[in-house]
Amino acid sequence: MYNEYLGRQTQNNTQNVLRSDDIKYLWHPYTDIKNFERTTFPIIKHGKGIFLYDTEGKKYFDGISSWWCVNFGHSRHELIEAIKEQSASLQHSILGGISHPEAIQLSKKLAKITPEGLNHAFYASDGSSATEAALKIALQYWCNIGVTNRTKFICLEDGYHGDTLGAIGVGYVETFHKNFKPAVKESYRALSPNCADCPFKKEASTCNIECFTSMEELIIQHHSSVAAVIVEPLCQGAAGIRIYPEEYLRRLAKLCNQYEILLIADEIAVGFCRTGSMFACDRAGISPDIMLLGKGLTGGYLPMSAVMVTDTIYNSFRNNDGNDRTFYHGHTFSGNPITSHLAIAALTLYKDLNILEMIQPKIKQLKNGMEEIGKLLNNSYVSTLGMIASVHLNKESGGASRAKRIKEEALSNNLIVRPLGNTIYLWPPLISTENELNEMLSLLKDAVKKTI
Repeated sequence: MYNEYLGRQTQNNTQNVLRSDDIKYLWHPYTDIKNFERTTFPIIKHGKGIFLYDTEGKKYFDGISSWWCVNFGHSRHELIEAIKEQSASLQHSILGGISHPEAIQLSKKLAKITPEGLNHAFYASDGSSATEAALKIALQYWCNIGVTNRTKFICLEDGYHGDTLGAIGVGYVETFHKNFKPAVKESYRALSPNCADCPFKKEASTCNIECFTSMEELIIQHHSSVAAVIVEPLCQGAAGIRIYPEEYLRRLAKLCNQYEILLIADEIAVGFCRTGSMFACDRAGISPDIMLLGKGLTGGYLPMSAVMVTDTIYNSFRNNDGNDRTFYHGHTFSGNPITSHLAIAALTLYKDLNILEMIQPKIKQLKNGMEEIGKLLNNSYVSTLGMIASVHLNKESGGASRAKRIKEEALSNNLIVRPLGNTIYLWPPLISTENELNEMLSLLKDAVKKTI
């Protein structure tokens, strides 16, 4: 299609034609239409490594891994070949009642690398659809074992688990979801573990996870009616990269076990080495009842998500006593052969490249670099977790508007970042080299200086 534009237009005005048609026909997600139309936005033609290139050949650093998923960078040979290889043999096959080798092999591999006990994979298409499946699995599990009053969920304030109505019900972010609140089934919401703006005015050295009291009280008060607790382990992403202590997760897992409540860990964003461990739950040493995987599952090249569950949950769906316990839920492309084969290739790369070991020095480098940037911003708070690093700007000093200006300056420096409210952050591809990380940090630092 791009070549057709070149055939009809000169090289000099191709970009303008594309922008014009974009504004006329394309609706962008999470984008202020009016302001967007006023900008000279990049139009990306191709990517290589950690870089994206627009139609004029301009090179950009992908500082957010193209919405937190392109862990191996762009155009990785092994992943491209996996797509080609599978496309040549089996493109799609229904997974209801029949199977194919790719989904079987992927499920076996996931069962081996996820926390202990998560032995069964149910496939969806993205994070939101994985959340919907997980919520329904939790609800039906209790019905399957004869408990019909466990119909509520507990979640965290400002949590994010997707944009469908069920996901909004357990992950409400005011800015994103306020217009849909009347149609949402409400959950019990515990206080967010917001270390950047601690309501208890605690420092890391004096913190005793006081914020967990809110969660504890909800569980104690409502456990008999609660099907599951759902959280983003260690990092509430869309809330503004709120990174919180591992001890919070440990206490939560212990309490859920005590009161026989299912624990759902949404690792869509943070899974697959992003936190410095294969999974965030590994850092806390916990095994949830249900785990959601996505984004990095395919290296970010094609949409796919997985819901991992325990034997106990899976076996409750067997029709052993003549009662129909079938899980009547599915997606057209559940366990698609191409995405399954791609995911297997991605899992192989995590291992062959020894990603976990490779990123350890980069984690320190990213942390040190972001702390230097934080020193330029008065009353800011720096938080890091593995290959995630953020600076929370002071809200009272126009932090959100300044974060937008930093984004604009960074883009003019050829660095793509995307602030969340008053938070600026880097979420670089895991394969970024030391020099590439230094360049991204330098460009972001320069963008910050230009807003002072």
